[in-house]
Amino acid sequence: MKEKVQEVLEKIRPSLQFDGGDVELVDVTEDGIVKVRLTGACGSCPFATMTLKAGIERILKQEIPEIKEVQEVSASRSI
Repeated sequence: MKEKVQEVLEKIRPSLQFDGGDVELVDVTEDGIVKVRLTGACGSCPFATMTLKAGIERILKQEIPEIKEVQEVSASRSI
């Protein structure tokens, strides 16, 4: 299923990149949870949650019915 998710994200990616952002697939769990990291402009955008839920999650669920939810994983920061 991870490969299918990656294929769908590749279709979404140009729209995000147009606005200076991107999405990175972190993991797909066996119970249908997709974990992604929003990067670039999307990482700090106040509308990131809307992009994640109304955009990325909606499209992934449409294309892959087994997907239950998309969750954002925050970037790890080094000190």
